[in-house]
Amino acid sequence: MRTRVQAALLLFVVIAVAAFAVPLLLFTASDRTQQLVLARSADLDRFASLMDQAAQTGDTSAVVAEARRYTQLYGEPLVVTDTRREPVVQTGGMRAADPAVARLLDEALRNQTAHPAGSLRPWSRGYRMFAEPAGTGTRVSGAVVLRASVGTAAQDVARRWAAVLAGTALVAAACTILARAATRWVVSPLRRLDRAVGQLAAGLPPEQTRAGGPPELRQLAIGFNRMAATVTAALEQQRRLVADTSHQMRNPMAALRLRVDALGTHLPVSARRTYTGVTTELDRLETLLDDMLALAAAEHRAGELTVTDGSDAHCDAAAVAAAQYRLWESVARRAGARLTFQAPPRPVPAACADRELAQIMDILLDNAIKFAGGGAEISLRCTVEGPLAVLTVTDDGPGLDTEELALATTRFWRSGRQRQDGTAGTGLGLAIAEQLLAGRGGGLGLEPARPRGLRVRAVVPRAMTAAAGVREGGAR
Repeated sequence: MRTRVQAALLLFVVIAVAAFAVPLLLFTASDRTQQLVLARSADLDRFASLMDQAAQTGDTSAVVAEARRYTQLYGEPLVVTDTRREPVVQTGGMRAADPAVARLLDEALRNQTAHPAGSLRPWSRGYRMFAEPAGTGTRVSGAVVLRASVGTAAQDVARRWAAVLAGTALVAAACTILARAATRWVVSPLRRLDRAVGQLAAGLPPEQTRAGGPPELRQLAIGFNRMAATVTAALEQQRRLVADTSHQMRNPMAALRLRVDALGTHLPVSARRTYTGVTTELDRLETLLDDMLALAAAEHRAGELTVTDGSDAHCDAAAVAAAQYRLWESVARRAGARLTFQAPPRPVPAACADRELAQIMDILLDNAIKFAGGGAEISLRCTVEGPLAVLTVTDDGPGLDTEELALATTRFWRSGRQRQDGTAGTGLGLAIAEQLLAGRGGGLGLEPARPRGLRVRAVVPRAMTAAAGVREGGAR
């Protein structure tokens, strides 16, 4: 935003300075050209007066001497003729017979004054031609043509333009400094506010935004600080409620587990079914508490990574996948499923901690083994797709329909079919995996497998370099 605001202000500065400088440059060039024309017109008037006197007296010596002295002094040639176009004096190599001079003499003898048009520029070179009739009123007694050099005048224009441009550059520099200062004054509070909003959106306590800039921004910063304090307190209370509740319930749960286990040896056979149901529910309740704590930790970690780059976390995704395959292959075999692993030909550096990736793999493999059913074929693959490292778990179980796929990562959601056959978990596993992946800039995708089953893709960004790589020990 700061760059865009500065660009807009600097564009305005350029337009304003150009609107001031361009007319001033044109005016200085026109003014110096007018000075040249006025000066040479005065010289022509003098020679025209001398020629008129010579025509009346018949003595041309004065005009001849003055013309030669002028050319010798200023280096500008003259041609003076009578009414018959007979040269009275010609200096500096310019002749009345020259085409350009002859044309001007004709105009002057028709009682017309010829002055050059157009303003001089610093790059102007050569000369300008001036012509004026001699005589009074409508009576013409001769003609005068002067060839004036524009070199000195062009140099004057160049100096004036240099002064104007130097002043313009100073004004532009001052305006640029003021624009940068004004932009920083306005944008800096917005940048601090944006950073604080990002922290608040990530669920972290935002830093207090300093009140600065215009009064409206100061008022906004004060209001945001109040809102952030309220929201942060509410989020922290919610997080503590979940964590404290889970922790506080552990002790009663442990005591209840001991009492139920101790009670089991004293129950008659007829109560065995009820006892088994109680222990099963206790297992589910303990798993639920563990998952709630894991989800709270995953959400907190994802929030931290949202406002930090997390660039210190690297692992070899292929090594993590291989380690988890070795752990879960026997579990799948005992459940009546077959788990296979397609290892990539080379390491796959991933911008993710190996513990987090192993936890994600545990969730995906556990779900596949638990819900695909006996006799299922489950495959684990680790691949590279452009800038991404992808871990894919595919099974040929019953899968999920379109509506269920949209709800699968919702917290506490469980398929109705899974609840009926007693395989439903807590409904938090995929939500935990999604939070862990989101914190690393990745994501979790679920799609139907063909011809049947479910395919789950865990996507994380690849590490910047292959050497970023492999932490010792591979997985956990």
